[in-house]
Amino acid sequence: MITLNTYHRTGGGIAMYKIVVDSCGELPEELKKDGHFETVSLELEVDGYRIKDDETFNQLDFLRRVKKSITGPKSSCPSPEQYMDAYEGEADHVYVVTLSGGLSGSYNSAVLGKNLYEEEHTDTKKIYVFNSKSASIGETLIGMKIQEFEEAGCSFDEVVEKVEEYIQSMNTYFVLETLETLRKNGRLSNLKAFIANSLNIKPVMGSTKEGLICQLDQARGMNKALERMVKDMISKTKDCENRILAISHCNCPERAKAVKEKIEKIAKFKKIIIINTAGVSSMYANDGGVIMAV
Repeated sequence: MITLNTYHRTGGGIAMYKIVVDSCGELPEELKKDGHFETVSLELEVDGYRIKDDETFNQLDFLRRVKKSITGPKSSCPSPEQYMDAYEGEADHVYVVTLSGGLSGSYNSAVLGKNLYEEEHTDTKKIYVFNSKSASIGETLIGMKIQEFEEAGCSFDEVVEKVEEYIQSMNTYFVLETLETLRKNGRLSNLKAFIANSLNIKPVMGSTKEGLICQLDQARGMNKALERMVKDMISKTKDCENRILAISHCNCPERAKAVKEKIEKIAKFKKIIIINTAGVSSMYANDGGVIMAV
């Protein structure tokens, strides 16, 4: 269990806070060491081989297994009991950020864990579960925004309200090098995947306001698809200078760096961060995939 060693004042009292993120949300090293963040792990499975999505996750070994697999990888969400364990501790305010409720059972599991915790405990701990309506570094940005408002001295209710507004303003994008995982797990027909791969068509995907996946565009070749993704993002982001943009990549740091450079040529963001995908994001992005959230 992480020890929280910093406090802030709210309304004359001293409050401690914790931010719980499911493992689809990649945390930069500084947040892992921060003391306020805790990760609840999902589990991956490739042909019967089970992999916990935690600090032991080996991306290259996972990608090798996925490439050889006929049926493709699967994931399972954390149990309500895992979330209940994460809610323990001295924090007065517990904020939870999960993978989109439209894509995973993680959100429902976190809410059930909250309800069970509150039934069993009589303390005054406040818990709120955010449906990120995103994934990967979208969750990361939400966690960072929670911390920003907590450190600014906002009350629990103010943090919840401001972060829910922030989630509604967010957009998530991704471009995949290969559509094999989507084909193997039934999210894309064999014919569509064959045509796309044969013609080197790369779909530009995004998230709806409900947190579902939609296709925004497509292009021949990865570079053109990434350019379309950047163009779409810039057209929808009105206050770049006040926002942090995050890029996660699956085993392709140079590609992520190139995307960052494309963006910097046409827009000025408050900050741009790049992170390598963890387990669940690696499963969906697959080798060479790039995810972007703002």
